[in-house]
Amino acid sequence: MAEQRQDKAALVSETRRRFEAEYLPDKSDKYDSRDVERLQQDDKWIENYLIWRHDVVDDTLKMIDESFQWRKEYTVNDLTESVIPKWLFESGSLFLHGYDKEGYKLFWFRVKHHIRDPKQQLEKKKLVAFWLEHYAKRDHGKPLTVVFDMSETGISHIDLDFVRFIVNCFTDYYPNFLTKIVIFEMPWIMNAAFKIVKGWLGPDAISMLKFTNKSDVQEYISGEYLPPHMGGTDSFKYSYPPLVDDDFQTPLCENGPITSEDEHESKEEIDADTKETGELNETQNLNQKKMNSVEQISKSEETDKTEVKPKNAKKALTTFKGSLLHISPAEELYFGSKETGEKKCLIVLTNVTKNVVAFKVRTTAPEKYRVKPSNSSCEPGTSLDIIVSLHGGKFCSFSAGSFPYNGSGNGPAFWSRCTRIDTVLERSP
Repeated sequence: MAEQRQDKAALVSETRRRFEAEYLPDKSDKYDSRDVERLQQDDKWIENYLIWRHDVVDDTLKMIDESFQWRKEYTVNDLTESVIPKWLFESGSLFLHGYDKEGYKLFWFRVKHHIRDPKQQLEKKKLVAFWLEHYAKRDHGKPLTVVFDMSETGISHIDLDFVRFIVNCFTDYYPNFLTKIVIFEMPWIMNAAFKIVKGWLGPDAISMLKFTNKSDVQEYISGEYLPPHMGGTDSFKYSYPPLVDDDFQTPLCENGPITSEDEHESKEEIDADTKETGELNETQNLNQKKMNSVEQISKSEETDKTEVKPKNAKKALTTFKGSLLHISPAEELYFGSKETGEKKCLIVLTNVTKNVVAFKVRTTAPEKYRVKPSNSSCEPGTSLDIIVSLHGGKFCSFSAGSFPYNGSGNGPAFWSRCTRIDTVLERSP
C-alpha cells in the first residue's frame, strides 16, 4: 500500500511538472488562473484525472488541457445562481436529490421537461455545468450517479447534442466523477439514439449504463429516493425558488447507516422508556433540557440516573466532541411512539472554543422534518438548542458543520466553507 501511494505521488508530481512545462507557457491565456492555481495545490484533483485516464500521464495531460479550456469557455468558476435564467431552474429538468444504494448522489435529468431548442442550448449547458461545479465544490469531487428519467417522453424530447454534452462533462471535463448512468423506461423509439450514446461513452464507460424499468430500478436506487411513478415512495417534489440547499450534501454514512456498539442496549432502553408514566409537557421538556444542556455534554453519563426524563424520551448515550462544537446526542434522535404523538426533540450544541462558531444543520430529507434554527452562530463557551420537528418518513438523517465565524456573510460561498463535523441519525416512530 505504501509503495502504491509513493507511485501515485510520483505520477502526480510528474503530471504537475509536465503540465507547467509543456502546456502552461503557450496556453496560459486559455486557462482560468484559478484552475491553474488549484492544480498546483490539489493532489487529489490530479489523482482523479490520472484515475480517469488509467495513470497514463500523456492522456491525463490532454484531458487536463481540454477540461481547463472548456472551464474557461463556460466560465465555470463564475457560474452562480444569479447568472442562470430563472426559468431554467423552474423547469425542473435538472436537479440533485437523493442517493443510490452505494451512497452516491443522484443527478436527475427529467427528460420530459426538456424541449430541444438551439437558441436555448448554451444556457441549458451552463445549467448542467452549474449543478456539477456546485456539487463538486461542496462535496469535494465525490462521484455522482446520473439518472435519465425518460418516462412520458417522445420524439420532441430527443436532443442528442444535449445528451452528448452531459456525457462529455463526465468523460472529458469532470474526472472520476461518474459511477453509473441509470436510464429509466427508455422508449423503443430512442434505441437507435442510445446506440450512438454508447459510442460516445467508450468501452470503459459502457458498463456504467444501466437500462431499467419499474421492476428493476430498485437494484440501484432504493424506493426511499424514487418518486411514485418509478415505483418508489419519495414524496420530494422539486420546486424553485429557492434552491434546496440540503440537496448538496454527502450521505451521512457512505457504507450505510451508522451503528453503535450499544445498539441492542439502546433498543432495550427505548422499550423501557416507553413504559414510564412520568409526563411533562413540551415546554417543560425543552426548559429542562436547556438547563442541563452543558452538564449533559460534559457529564452525560453521571446525570443519566438522576435526570427526570419525559415519557418516551431517549437518553443521549453519546456526545460528539469536535474541535469547535460538542453535539449531543451524537447518534440518534428519538421522537417516541405513535401513541404519544411526540413530534419534537432536541439537539444541544456547545461551543468549546474562545471564538464565535457558525453552524449549519443539513438533511437528506428536508420535506420530512423541520429544524430551528437551521443555521446560526454560537457564542464562546455557550450552548444552543436546536429543535427538530418530525413531519413523517421512515428514515432520515442530519449532518452538522461549523467553522469560526467573523460575523459577516451568509450566502452559498459563505457556507461552502462549512466542514461536516458530525452525524446524527433520526428514526421515526
